[in-house]
Amino acid sequence: MRVVVRSLVIAAALAAGSLAAVPATAAVAASSAPAAPAASAASAAPSLCPDAASAQFGPNVCVFSDTMSQAAIQADLDAIATQQVPVGSQFDSNRYSLFFEPGTYGSAADPLVFQVGYYTQVAGLGALPSQTVVNGAMDVFNNLCTAGTSDCNADDNFWRSMSNLTLNVDLPSAPPAYAPPALDPFGTSCDNSAEIWAASQAAPIRRAIINGSVVFQDYCANNNFASGGFIADSQVSGDLNFFGNQQYLTRNSSIGGVNGALWNMVYSGVEGAPPASFSGQGSQNTVLATSPVTEEQPFLYTDASGKYNVFVPAVQTNSSGPSWTSGTEAGSSKSLSSFFVANPGTSVAAIDVALATGKNLVLTPGVYNLSAPIVVTRPGTVVLGLGFATLVPQKGNAALVVLPNTGVKVSGLIVDAGPVNSPVLVSVGTPGNAAAGNPDLLSDVFFRIGGAETTTTSATISLLDNASHSIIDDVWAWRADHGANPNDVGWTENKADTGLIVTGNDVTAYGLAVEHYQKTEVIWTGQGGTDVFFQNELPYDVPSQAVWNESATFSGYPAFQVGAGVKTFQGYGMGSYVVFINTTATLHVTEAFQVPQAAGVQFHDVFGLWIGGTGGLDSIINGTGGTATDTTDANHAPVDVLSYP
Repeated sequence: MRVVVRSLVIAAALAAGSLAAVPATAAVAASSAPAAPAASAASAAPSLCPDAASAQFGPNVCVFSDTMSQAAIQADLDAIATQQVPVGSQFDSNRYSLFFEPGTYGSAADPLVFQVGYYTQVAGLGALPSQTVVNGAMDVFNNLCTAGTSDCNADDNFWRSMSNLTLNVDLPSAPPAYAPPALDPFGTSCDNSAEIWAASQAAPIRRAIINGSVVFQDYCANNNFASGGFIADSQVSGDLNFFGNQQYLTRNSSIGGVNGALWNMVYSGVEGAPPASFSGQGSQNTVLATSPVTEEQPFLYTDASGKYNVFVPAVQTNSSGPSWTSGTEAGSSKSLSSFFVANPGTSVAAIDVALATGKNLVLTPGVYNLSAPIVVTRPGTVVLGLGFATLVPQKGNAALVVLPNTGVKVSGLIVDAGPVNSPVLVSVGTPGNAAAGNPDLLSDVFFRIGGAETTTTSATISLLDNASHSIIDDVWAWRADHGANPNDVGWTENKADTGLIVTGNDVTAYGLAVEHYQKTEVIWTGQGGTDVFFQNELPYDVPSQAVWNESATFSGYPAFQVGAGVKTFQGYGMGSYVVFINTTATLHVTEAFQVPQAAGVQFHDVFGLWIGGTGGLDSIINGTGGTATDTTDANHAPVDVLSYP
């Protein structure tokens, strides 16, 4: 608790400091001048879609129209994919939004087929997903291959998305000339056999209509592992072919069926969900008939006159199925004129002044190196990241501080730790009352400690959520286990204690993944919380048991801790994996889930799993459940606890 209080004080100080740091003359200039054109910061780099580049959002935002020739669109898509698909692009600084205006692209006879690579957002610009139709395929194939073998997997296929469009799965009669060439050893005829979205974390599908089936584990290689994933507010007429994908959350959607499963498949408010079952590998389905409280992600769209707006969906309670199927949707629209459009060259002072004077914020694609935090001071503010806009604090500051507890919507961001330790990367809300009907929302916000940076990095806490009634929807907090520079990934090179601390009451989380942090990975001290789906890997690289103990009586650290004073909490479909593969030490964790003995603190379908290394979990939750160690779980089977207490 002392850590939480200290973090709150620091976050508040950082917020105050950032505002005070704006000179009066700068404040006047920033408030009276319009936002700099988004293209200015990246004007030196030519656009890869010159015929579709956006004057309003800059050269890395491509806006396609169905009046363009299909050949021109294909050429632009292939140019971006050729740059962004290779695994060597995993930690580059390029970011792209690929928007399709309402209309129809491709046909059954001549489908539009392209690959979606790293840091690439693909989205329609209609008010409804039915208004933008792509006939073809949007593919993510295996990408991490072992030379001299037929082994390729999708475990590193992160940071890409599909949303707000209709995909009619139409495959060409002969394999297309994939750009870049697909790496799958079983050949392009195999790749051309299905719509394949073999992505892992931070690769959401939202607000989509998919007419056909989707394969989530690319079967065109041996040892074709995949580690997903997130689907929400979507309609899939065919099957979700998960096959051996390790875990997935599907929320508020309608599906035709499901094939395959491995360790943790969670369905919340899904029409067509499989029967609930939690009885071992391949039969691990957690099913909630309705989602307790949700709010879908704000999205950019064009109105009948072609002007840009942002739609902010309303909160829903006890809901199931997609939010938009009636043809109308509760919520409100904001004109783009109410937004400050920033690019990586925009000063943080200008951003903060714009926010303080009533603007919402669009962060166009790119990497924002921040010497002070972006500070949201006004309730109801929308912060919309395009193309996986990435925030990197440079001076030990936070990247983003949200002060209000009401109505702030933050989406579409990556937040990296910087070269100087940040006590908190993102803080949301302040202790106190909040509005249940208009909560703060974090949607598709992804954290990284190391990996992309070229120096050592650290951040004590990635996300601190103080906002009661807030919603966390698809957050992956990742202390990197690999990176662009191997010398900057290790126990003392990329340091981080905790991925998420929740102090707010009645907070609801969906699709939460927190991996490899060095102490307790999630700490939840707020009352009335709910978590639907949790995926965790313990740190790979602990050097010894002696440096990794919560206390004299607790070996290691729990993956998920509910605070001792909490009286009510609900957890569904939650797993912790042992992957001690970058150490020679024998390591034990007393329990994966550490929770108070309270009747209102309840867990449903929780498990532990040994994947690699020596040692493992001595129990699953509060001493309950079997062990998951190298000697007891060598078959990599989940060790289940159906309910607790």
